[in-house]
This record gives sequence, C-alpha cells and structure tokens, in this order.
Amino acid sequence: MNIVANWSYPTAIKMGRGRIRELADACKSLGMKKPLLITDRGLAPMQITQAALDVMEEAGLGRAIFADVDPNPNEKNLEAGIKAYKDGGHDGVVAFGGGSGLDLGKCVAFMAGQTRPVWDFEDIGDWWTRANSDTIAPIVAVPTTAGTGSEVGRASVITNSVTHVKKIIFHPKFLPGVVICDPELTVGMPKMITAGTGMDAFAHCLEAYSSPFYHPMSQGIALEGMRLVKEFLPRAYRDGTDIEARSNMMSAAAMGATAFQKGLGAIHALSHPIGAVYNTHHGMTNAVVMPPVLRFNRHVIEEKIERAAAYLGIAGGFDGFYDYVLSLRAELHVPENLTAMGIANDRIDELSAMAIEDPSAGGNPVTMTLENTKQLFADCF
Repeated sequence: MNIVANWSYPTAIKMGRGRIRELADACKSLGMKKPLLITDRGLAPMQITQAALDVMEEAGLGRAIFADVDPNPNEKNLEAGIKAYKDGGHDGVVAFGGGSGLDLGKCVAFMAGQTRPVWDFEDIGDWWTRANSDTIAPIVAVPTTAGTGSEVGRASVITNSVTHVKKIIFHPKFLPGVVICDPELTVGMPKMITAGTGMDAFAHCLEAYSSPFYHPMSQGIALEGMRLVKEFLPRAYRDGTDIEARSNMMSAAAMGATAFQKGLGAIHALSHPIGAVYNTHHGMTNAVVMPPVLRFNRHVIEEKIERAAAYLGIAGGFDGFYDYVLSLRAELHVPENLTAMGIANDRIDELSAMAIEDPSAGGNPVTMTLENTKQLFADCF
C-alpha cells in the first residue's frame, strides 16, 4: 500500500478555568491593538461576554463588539460584520461563542481584506488559493459551548440566504492563532444546548472514526473523543456547574473538529440542508438522524464499530453501540425523529438533492446516491 497523506494539528490552545483573563495577552501576541469581538445576539448582553470585553478594555484594547449574528449565520450577517470591522478600524477578531459566533467571526477576519465574493472560497478543490492570504486578519477564538469545535477549524459554515444552502468556506488561515477554552464560560448553557452541542461533538468523532479515508491520528483522536463524551456529557447535562465535566466536553469538542479532517459523512450531509431550510439546531439535528445513518452504514462499518464499542466499554458489538446511542439520546431528551422535531416529510426530494451535494457526503462509508439518500431521509421521519 502506497500511503500518501497530509496532516495538520497546529492549533495553540489555552485550556483551563479562569483563562479568559488571558484574552488580552492572546490578542497582543498576534499583534492586535484594536480587536473586534464577534458573537451572537443572545450572548452579547450576558455576563461572560461583558467580562471578556472588560479584560480587553482594561488592557487598552477597547471593548468593540458586533453581535448581529443569526443561529445559522448567512452572507448578510457577514456583510454587516465586515462593515463594522472596517468602519471601526479594527486589526483582528475575537470570535466568541458557539458555532455561529465562531464561524462568523472567523469569516469576517478572512473576508475583510478580500475583493471576491465569499462563495468563491467554498471548500471545493483549490478554491482557497483564490484568496489574498496577506490580508487575512488574526483571530483569537473563545468557545462558550462544547460542540462545534470551530475554534480549531480551518473553515466556516455560511448559509446562502437566497438558496438556503449551507456552504463550507475554507482557508488554512481560518485557523485561529490562539484558542482560549475556559470551562467556566460554558456553565450557564441551558440543558438543551448542552445536549445538542455535546451530541454534535459526538457526531464529529463518530463520523471521523467511521470515515474510510486513511488518517490514523484522527481516528485515534476521534475514538478518545467519543470516550470523553460517553463519560462526561451525561454529567454536564445533569449538573451544569460540574467543571470537570465541562472541561472534558470542551476537550471532546476540539478533538472532534480536529479529527474530522479525516472526513464526515451522512449525519452532517443530512443535517446541513435540514438546518439551512428549517433553521434547526445543528447538533440536535445530528443527534436525531444519527441512528438511521448508523443503520445505513452498518454493513460497511460494523467491524470498526465493534472495536470502538470494546474501547468504550460497551458490550454487544455494533448492536450494543447502537443501543447505547439510543439510550444516550433518551437521557438527553433528543427528539425521536424528524417528525418529533416538527419537520414535515414533504420536501424529501429537495433535501436529498442538497445532501448529496454537501461536502460531507464524500466522507460517508457508503456512497450516497439520490435514491438511497431519499430512503435514508424517509427513515429519519
């Protein structure tokens, strides 16, 4: 076997409670003198956000904030963010929040110096080389959830508000220069968000582990990430103040996003169009479609899942693992199917066409076609 691969794990992460106090130093280490903190509308007035702005202001970096960010950020949010960045004369971005704030913050830092439209940098082939790398602003990422792992990612997911299609915008310099993972910032997450983001991290690890591509480092990281979710997500869900559980879930989230350079699959290929069309929570949607996708891929991944089950201390091989997923979903009050999520099954053809075009589809262990994807969607209702 002639093995040829490209691997990259260069993120600098500052992990630990109270480390948000290092935010100003992180900004200054990247040459920022006037950063713009970008987050979502819900987080903007919260104490954790104001405390982060206090740290910046006390260090002479100002307390500029942009928060016009939708749960599934789109190009309109991006345009407004770029305008705020340029009008304020900023020289870097603090991407603060869950997936929406992190993704939009990174994309503003990327696009503020570009002349082409954002869709020209979709994660297709070498489209990223169209960008002017010299104009990309530095980024500090501060996650306040434990799910997307966008803080360690080289891409942002931006929804086209006209077509309602989620696009993955990629460039190596999307990767933040410094990440601050402070578990105290996640303590106030509502149970539903803890569950949804936690299941997002699990989905990243599961799909990366199951992906057929050769990347043993990612596969090992994904496997340990699943173990952390298994041990600590129920604890974080039961007691939001459990700092040990919150810390380990932040680790699992970063591990999942680091691992999925190995590939994602049908869970995300289905979840992306559902989220774009119906504006559902991404992680919770992943959790809803996970069992049907496991059944869909079983004949290809059964032996691999048996090995994972053994590592995770789950008896019964593939069936035991599948039953564990069902029991975890029940414990976290995940809707049983898309119908229970409030979605009608009248747009399966449209969703299926979107799913097979999603970049995640290419990493699924079973090749996704229009016909088998329609049946897979039907099984999700």
